[in-house]
Formats: sequence, structure tokens, C-alpha cells
Amino acid sequence: MNQVQKTERQCSFFGKYGRCKDVAESGSQLCFWHDPDVDKTGDEVKTRLEKRAGTGLPMEGFILRKANLDNVNLVNHGGKPYQLVNCDLSRASFCNGHFYRVDLSGSRLLKANLSNANLHRANLDGCNLLGVNLNNSLLDHVNWGDKLYQEREAAANPENAMALFEEAEESARNIRRHCENLGMMRVAGHFYYQERVFHRLQMPKYSRQRLLSYLVDKISGYGESPLRVVLFSMVLIVFCSFLYLITGVHSGDMVVRFSQNQDLFQNFRYWLDCLYFSVVTFTTLGYGDLTPLGLSRIVAACEAFTGSFSLALFVVLFVKKMIR
Repeated sequence: MNQVQKTERQCSFFGKYGRCKDVAESGSQLCFWHDPDVDKTGDEVKTRLEKRAGTGLPMEGFILRKANLDNVNLVNHGGKPYQLVNCDLSRASFCNGHFYRVDLSGSRLLKANLSNANLHRANLDGCNLLGVNLNNSLLDHVNWGDKLYQEREAAANPENAMALFEEAEESARNIRRHCENLGMMRVAGHFYYQERVFHRLQMPKYSRQRLLSYLVDKISGYGESPLRVVLFSMVLIVFCSFLYLITGVHSGDMVVRFSQNQDLFQNFRYWLDCLYFSVVTFTTLGYGDLTPLGLSRIVAACEAFTGSFSLALFVVLFVKKMIR
């Protein structure tokens, strides 16, 4: 085949890295890697892919559905990581594969078998990970991306959002379970939080269950964020202090209350007294030097109950984080 014929039969695939440099086979418009009609289930595909990766040319948009790539080695020792991006790898088998630092971003890994694979520092940002088998895989420092594939698709296709959120929940649960088995509790906690969020988004928009789930998220991050409990407690204490300033509290024979007839400094001093009363009420210390007055009794009762609950919740979440 001369150079002119080779150019005419060049693969017609064009992606973000430009036109594919592989030569199309059998007169096809697409090369072996981009042709969806070519059978890639044979044992020789693994060797061909490793050889193709060694050329250093971009590997984008490869269609490797159901390919047998067990024990494939795509580690570029000492060089730039290989980029197998935006590829269709659904139902392919990568058992015992080596993907250290490999860029798989945007690829379709639907029900792919990655059991016992080395994915250390691999880039899985934007991958469709629904049903992927990660049993005994090495997942340290994997880049999972800021959002799962289905979450991004739901934002772009709101009419299919419910089905996509269900798939996202399943994907997050699958990753979370594998990370728990590997003792990667920080990553597992992140995906547990994602799992609960996707479950909430499937609920009716203005339902009581969704509202309660939203509150649990904001207060404690579904049990994954002790810091949120602290922030919630601080906001509640400050909020209640203003309520006490308006409704008034007793300080001996004097009523501590906001008044327009008082100067700004005096009202500020009263607010500090109310803030102090709010803190001791929230923590249920109750020194007795300040006592609620009128409607402030209802506020104090609600704050004391919420404070007891919040302090217990913080202790539980803090201990949970520490034992991990």
C-alpha cells in the first residue's frame, strides 16, 4: 500500500486530540479501534492494545465493548501516563489489569470487570461506573471526579433525572462498599454521603420525607460531618440570643430586653447577656443567674432540647470519625 492509499484509508474518527492516525482496515471508514462492528473479544486484543499504547499516540474513543483484556499492562514507567479517554469499555474484562496513573476519564465502564486490578492514582473522572466490578481492586488515590457521570447527565437531561439519580445512587453504593472492604473509610464516607443525596433527590419534591432528609444533610451531612453539627449549634445559639433579646429575660429584678429608648451600647450589652444565656441554655448548664421571661420560656425549652440532641450527635460523629 503506497502513502496515498494509506492516507485515503485513514480512520475518520476525530476527537479532542485531533484525527486518529491509525489506518482503517478492510476499506472501512474507521480503524480497528474505532469500528464498532469489529469483534474485539479475541485474545490478541490485549497484546495489540499494549503495543498501541507504546506508540504514545492518543487513545481516544476506542470501542472495546466485551473485550478480553485480562492482565493488560498500561503502565508507562517513567513517562507520561497513558490516556485511554472517552472510550467504550462496557462489559470488558480487565481482571488483574495494571492501570497505575492511567487516564480513563470520560470512559464508559458499564458492568466492566476490574476485579484485582491496580487502579492506583488512575483518573476515573466522568466515567460511567454503573455496575462495575471492583472486587479486590487497588483503589488508593483514585480520582473519582467531583461528580458522578449520572449526576452530570441529570443536570443536562432533567426529563430523565429520576432514572439517572437512581443509577447514581447504585454507583455510589457500589464504590462505597468496595472502599469499606479495603478500609478506605474516608472515601467510603464521601460516597455514602453521595448515596444519601441521590436517594433524597428521588423523593417527591415537596414531600415530608425529602424535607427531613434535607435537614439531616444540613445538620450533620448524613452523619459524615461533625463540623456541620458544630456550625449548626453556633447558628442556633446566635439565633436564639436575638429571640431572647426581643422577648426578654430576667436578670434578678431587671429585665434584659431590646429597646429603642436605649442607646446602641446598652442594647449591645444586653445582647451579650442574651448570648450568654443562650449558650448555658443550649448546653443545659442552667446557672440560674438569668431566667426566661414570657415567650422566651418556649424558646429556651426548644433550645435546651435541641442542644441536648446536638451535643450527643456531635460526640457520636466525632467518635465515629476517630475510630476510622
